[in-house]
Amino acid sequence: MKNIKLIFLSMFTLMMTFPIQSFAHEGEEHLETATYSFIDYSMIATGVIAFIAIIIVIILNQKRKSINVKTKEGQERSRQFQKWMKVSQWVSVIAIVVLLITGAVTFFTKDNVNESSVELMHIHGLGFTKDGSEIYVPAHDGLKVYSNGQWSEAAGEKHDYMGFSMVDDGFYSSGHPAPDSSMKNPFGIVRSTNMREDLKTLGLYGEIDFHGMDVGYNNHAIYVFNPQANSQMEDTGIYYSLDDTKTWNKSGMKGIEGQVSAIAVHPDQEEVIAVSTKQGIFLSKDFGDTFKELSDVPTTALSFSNQGKLYAGSVSSKVELYQINIENGEKNSLQIPSLEEEDAIGYIAINPQNEKHIVISTFKKDIFSTSDMGEKWTEIAEKGVGSSIVSN
Repeated sequence: MKNIKLIFLSMFTLMMTFPIQSFAHEGEEHLETATYSFIDYSMIATGVIAFIAIIIVIILNQKRKSINVKTKEGQERSRQFQKWMKVSQWVSVIAIVVLLITGAVTFFTKDNVNESSVELMHIHGLGFTKDGSEIYVPAHDGLKVYSNGQWSEAAGEKHDYMGFSMVDDGFYSSGHPAPDSSMKNPFGIVRSTNMREDLKTLGLYGEIDFHGMDVGYNNHAIYVFNPQANSQMEDTGIYYSLDDTKTWNKSGMKGIEGQVSAIAVHPDQEEVIAVSTKQGIFLSKDFGDTFKELSDVPTTALSFSNQGKLYAGSVSSKVELYQINIENGEKNSLQIPSLEEEDAIGYIAINPQNEKHIVISTFKKDIFSTSDMGEKWTEIAEKGVGSSIVSN
């Protein structure tokens, strides 16, 4: 009986351990991963528990049959075995029911997604390739690619790319390595020139992760908002590098009001950057030393087109998308799709070959594309599920 009790205690511990382990992640970045892990681990745990309970029932039944029930002691042992058999049977039934439920949940959350769809687990940027044929989306678990109406996953390790910035010959990024990667955590700054597998480590490798970062599309000037002191930056604030992180310079940041939320670097003029805060948009033409105000509306997203126009996603009484001429401050409001309440534009990307082709993502992981400057929008991802468009 002691052995049977020990087995049931182990089963209970197993049942409790899997969910606890699956949620033993810190921060919002791991919430969705933990959710899927909980489902997977629950299926494994309940499957093991059901199997063990059935084996126990079989063993107890065989032992009960071998007992001499003619004696008082044998009758007592038979009753005890029968009691534990019933407990084991109920445990196996409950485990099987739980297994069926978690299996159904898995089917509807994973397997019911079309094979031509991808899951976007957080969106950390947007960008077009040089020829404008592909859109890259870093999504916490690797790069997702949208091209010719189809979603796919980029080759290579599924890193958590942060501060992701597309350029004419690839991308720059910060972030964290995939769970099974041999790379150091955090990335510092890395870059790729083949958009697929190879990552070259640049500065601050293994030291820091930059969430606020942008790189000039053609000039490759790197600007970051540094959150803490490190081996190459003595203080917090905006820093820039013109030589692929070999040296860094600190910007003066005079004229900025509020906490920086987004950075956009001019594609050709390395000294020109724009930043956004809850107080508006601020433009600098001297490497971020001094800024002038372009807008006093809280702004959540910024991006330069290859033609040097600034695009901004702002929130006042409603969410708006603007094209801004940085020479004269003239604003052109673009029509955008209807967004849910408490949603806003998170990232903006403009096709380098066609400025009329714009893609935006939202806080709630919807992605929209327009090829005519906002006259008509197509939703290419909804709530983090990127569905391919099937041509008729």
